[in-house]
Amino acid sequence: MGSPAGIEQLLREAAGGDEHAWRTIVERFTGLVWATARAHRLATADAADVVQTTWLRLVEHLDRIREPERLGAWLATTARHECLRTIRLQGRELPSEDAEAFEGADAAGSPDANLLTRERDSALWNAFTKIADRCQRLLRLLAASDPPTYEEISAATGMPIGAIGPTRARCLDQLRRALDVSVLEAGPS
Repeated sequence: MGSPAGIEQLLREAAGGDEHAWRTIVERFTGLVWATARAHRLATADAADVVQTTWLRLVEHLDRIREPERLGAWLATTARHECLRTIRLQGRELPSEDAEAFEGADAAGSPDANLLTRERDSALWNAFTKIADRCQRLLRLLAASDPPTYEEISAATGMPIGAIGPTRARCLDQLRRALDVSVLEAGPS
């Protein structure tokens, strides 16, 4: 159902009240909407509000989506606008301490393994906070469990599609350098 015709049909059915169609749309695009909200480093509650408002905007505009094949881009743009509105209302952008963006579910393991995993994650998160905000937003989108398309990333970040790959490479280099500095500063254990 990822084809343009399939998405168009889902939108029609959802506009007609089909709960299964709506659920399918939400399942397909919820990762993108959440990634867009997280890319703006909103507090968890604010990000949840942005996600809910984005879905509400889609409900309000279901019958007016002219290019169903661009639904992901529409959702990313709408989420981005809602994030910016939220930030404007708060008067400033708040950095997130939400390290869950890069953490997987805790696997049962030895205390040593868990400690090493926490130390690695802490070092990575520390390095991540030292790279440019633009890189943080891009890498968060790319690290989503269901990564958005480059078109959706472009809509969410305002970055030209052709710049995403090279920017991603530069951002990963920044992250590697920041991680190397972080590890050197920590010294031997």
